[in-house]
Amino acid sequence: MSIADNKKAFHDYFIEERFEAGLVLEGWEVKSIRAGRVQLKEAYVVVRNGAVYLIGCHISPLPTASTHIHPDPTRSRKLLLHTAEINKLIGKTERAGFTLVPLDLHYSKGRIKLEIGLAKGKKQHDKRAAEKEREWQREKQRLIRDTNA
Repeated sequence: MSIADNKKAFHDYFIEERFEAGLVLEGWEVKSIRAGRVQLKEAYVVVRNGAVYLIGCHISPLPTASTHIHPDPTRSRKLLLHTAEINKLIGKTERAGFTLVPLDLHYSKGRIKLEIGLAKGKKQHDKRAAEKEREWQREKQRLIRDTNA
C-alpha cells in the first residue's frame, strides 16, 4: 500500500532500475508517516561514506509529539540496503552518470519501505515527447470509447 508518491521523478527522469530500501526512523516519524504527513517532492538520495541517505524528505511532526524531543522534519535519514546493492549503486552513480531518486514510500509486511530508482535525467525535448505520447494515448482511448458507445 502506497503512502506517498514522487510523481515529479517520473516526469524528470528515465527510471532504469528500482530498489526497495528500509529507513532508519524515529518513533515520532513512524507515527507521522502512518498519519500520512510525509512529502517526497523535493527529496533526493545520496551515497556518502559507503552508506545511502535520504535528504530533503519532509515529515511533519504530529502536534501530539512528545515534549522531551525536538523533531527535525527534514533531517537526513539513512537507508538500509544490502552491501552488494550499495556497491552497485556507487558504481552506477559515479561512473555511468546516473542519479538516485526516491519514487515511493509504502508499507511492506507492516514496515515502512522506500523505493528508490536509478535514474537518468530527461532533456526538455524528452519531456515534451512523453507528454505528447500521453496525450495521444488519452485521445486514442477517447476515440475508442466514442466508437463503442
